[in-house]
Amino acid sequence: MPKMKTKSAAKKRFSMTATGKVKSAQAGKRHGMIKRTTKFIRDARGTMVLSEADTKIVKKYMPYDR
Repeated sequence: MPKMKTKSAAKKRFSMTATGKVKSAQAGKRHGMIKRTTKFIRDARGTMVLSEADTKIVKKYMPYDR
């Protein structure tokens, strides 16, 4: 069997934790920050862990990063 390919877009945007969860950047922070509340900006710092449903999708795109 040939090797499966990793989606290049997924490997640039997501990373895996040691327990198999998927980390990603917080969405909605690229532009338009002037209209966002201070609480949103504060809470959206750093990274977040994806939900279980989204994790299944991303793991299909990254078959060897487990």
